[in-house]
Amino acid sequence: MAETHVLFVEDDDVIREATQLALERAGFTVTAMPDGLAGLEAFRVDRPDIALLDVMLPGLDGVSLCRRIRDESTVPVIMLSARADSIDVVLGLEAGADDYVTKPFDGAVLVARIRAVLRRFGHAGGVAGDFGEPGRPGERGVLAFGDLEVDTEGMEVRRDGRPVGLTPTEMRLLLEFSSAPGTVLSRDKLLERVWDYGWGGDTRVVDVHVQRLRTKIGQDRIETVRGFGYKLKA
Repeated sequence: MAETHVLFVEDDDVIREATQLALERAGFTVTAMPDGLAGLEAFRVDRPDIALLDVMLPGLDGVSLCRRIRDESTVPVIMLSARADSIDVVLGLEAGADDYVTKPFDGAVLVARIRAVLRRFGHAGGVAGDFGEPGRPGERGVLAFGDLEVDTEGMEVRRDGRPVGLTPTEMRLLLEFSSAPGTVLSRDKLLERVWDYGWGGDTRVVDVHVQRLRTKIGQDRIETVRGFGYKLKA
C-alpha cells in the first residue's frame, strides 16, 4: 500500500524541518513548502492525500490557500495556528478546513490528528470513501426530509432535486443528523462521532461546520437547541 502523502506548508524553517522529520518517521511521505504560492503549486502537481497549512504564510496566507484548495478538491485540510485565537480558528474552518491544531504541538499529537482525519475520510487520494460504520446511519437508502434527500448508499445529497456538493466532513455530519431526525445531538457527541475525538476537542469546529452545512441544505433545516446541541428537523 502506498504511503500517505502529506503536503506541509510552513514558513518557519525549524518547525518545517522538525515536523517533516517527525511525519516521515511516522511513515508519511511529506512535501514541505515554505510559502503559500509554492504550496498551491505543489498541491496541484502532487495531489497529496492531506494538507497541513500554517495560517500565517508569506505570498498566499494559509486561509486563502485553503480556499484555493477547497475550490479544486475535497482533500482533507488541517490548519496550524500559533495561537488558539478565535479569529484564526474560525476563518480557517470557514475557508473549508476540516480541523486545526495549535502550535506549539507535540509530533505524536499531530500524527494522531492526521490519522483521525484520514480515518474519517476512509481516505484514498482525497476522494470520499467510507463515511461510517457498516449499516450506519439507520436504514440504507434514500432518506427524505422535505425537499432534502440524503442517499446513504450513493453518498449523494439533493435539495429540491438538485445535487448539493458537500465535503466528506459535512457529509458525515449530515449522516449523523439524518440517522436520528428530531433528536438533539450534543457538540461533544458530534466531535466523537464525526471528528473521532475520543479525548474531547474544540466545539467551535462543530459550530462552524454546522453553519457551513446550513448554507448548503437550508438555514432552518438544522435547529440549535441552546445549552444542548443541534438537531435535524424531522
